[in-house]
Amino acid sequence: MPSFDIVSKIDGQTLDNAINNAKKEILNRYDFHDSKSSIELDKKTNSLTIITENDMRLKAIIDSIISRMMKQHLDPNALSLEKQQYSISGNMLRKDILVKEGIDKEVAKKIVKKIKDSALKVQASIMDDQVRVQGKKIDDLQSVIQLCRTEDFGQPLQFINMRN
Repeated sequence: MPSFDIVSKIDGQTLDNAINNAKKEILNRYDFHDSKSSIELDKKTNSLTIITENDMRLKAIIDSIISRMMKQHLDPNALSLEKQQYSISGNMLRKDILVKEGIDKEVAKKIVKKIKDSALKVQASIMDDQVRVQGKKIDDLQSVIQLCRTEDFGQPLQFINMRN
């Protein structure tokens, strides 16, 4: 029975390249001259830590990271930007940004509901942090992929392990 998996993963090396390019851009910008801004990517916890002086520079750094991610063909929806920044040691701001890996349970439920509401003859099941879709025809599976691409679930989705 043909099947495929819907996952949400981001390539660590490509993300690292995008962050390093953003760091270089910030070092060369005139408005960051004599700035104590820093960007750190923790690969083990999949999180970014930005430390800078004020809110304007923080927004500029985040915009730079997002633009570099888009140039590297990474979806900026993989960044969890809703956490608030907090100040450390007086005049410095710190913001922690998580990189989303895997599909959340709520998002997986939305995906499964959307597939079931489409009335295609496929079965969708949640397996850990991915969704497996099975069907009798490959055309039905390709229709599911098109359906998921048109819908915005708040996370980048990849379709892997297509099997006959």
